[in-house]
Amino acid sequence: MQLKITDLHQTFEKGTVNENHVLKGIDFSMAAGEFVTIIGGNGAGKSTFLNSIAGTLPMETGSIFLNGENITKHSVTKRAKKISRVFQDPKLGTAVRLTVEENLALALKRGQRRGFGAGVKKKNRAFFKEQLAQLNLNLENRLDSEIGLLSGGQRQAITLLMATLQRPELILLDEHTAALDPKTSITVMELTKKLIAENQLTAFMVTHNMEDAIRYGNRLIMLHQGQIAVDLTESEKADLTVPQLMELFQKNSGEKLQDDALLLA
Repeated sequence: MQLKITDLHQTFEKGTVNENHVLKGIDFSMAAGEFVTIIGGNGAGKSTFLNSIAGTLPMETGSIFLNGENITKHSVTKRAKKISRVFQDPKLGTAVRLTVEENLALALKRGQRRGFGAGVKKKNRAFFKEQLAQLNLNLENRLDSEIGLLSGGQRQAITLLMATLQRPELILLDEHTAALDPKTSITVMELTKKLIAENQLTAFMVTHNMEDAIRYGNRLIMLHQGQIAVDLTESEKADLTVPQLMELFQKNSGEKLQDDALLLA
C-alpha cells in the first residue's frame, strides 16, 4: 500500500466542555496510483483528516505509513519531501513577489539541499517553458512575471505544476478549486486529471463538490461524524448520480443529508 493509516483519532479541546472528537478511529489505505476523492458535510473531519496526513496536525493516536515507512512522528518539513500539497487559496501555494520561473525553480529543488548559487539556472528555463506550455494558458512566455500579478486560476495551475515537478509519493489537493469561478474551476480540474494521469501520481483530493467527487478519481469516500460512511471503487461510482450518492449515504449512516450541507461545507 502507498498510504496506510490505522486507528486515527483526533480530539480538539480535550478535557473541556468544548471537547470535540473529530476523527474516531479511522483505518484507511490507498494503493499506488489511486486518485481518491473525499467529501463530507461541515464538521465531518475532511480537513482534519488531510492535515493529519500532511503533518500540520500531529496525530493524537494511530499510525501512518507511506510506502511502508512509518512517518507518524515526522515533521511537516520532513513529510514535504515526499508529500506535496495544493491549498484552497491560490496565494498559499506560491511566493507572491517572486517570478514564475523563480517559483518553479524552488519547486524543482523540493527535497534537495539548497545552496547559495543562482536560484534559476539557464538550463532550466527551456524545461520550465516546456512544462508551462502544456497548461495551455499562454504562461510559457511569462517566466519573468511576478506570480502575484497572475489570476487566481493561473496561479493555481502553476501551483499544480509546482507540486508535480518533482514527482511526489503523494499529492494532497485541499479543495483546490473552491476559491475559483465555475469556468476556471473546470479548467483546473481537467488540468489536475491530466497531470495526475501523466505523472502516474497517487492523489488524495478533498472537495466540497459532489459532482467533482463522482466525476474525477478512481475512488470516492465520504466522511460522517469522524468515520468513513461510504467507500466506492471506480466501477461503483462510474454511473452514480448525486441523488443516488445521497441515498447511499443515508443507507450507510442512518441519517439524511441535504445537498447544500455538502456543497456549502
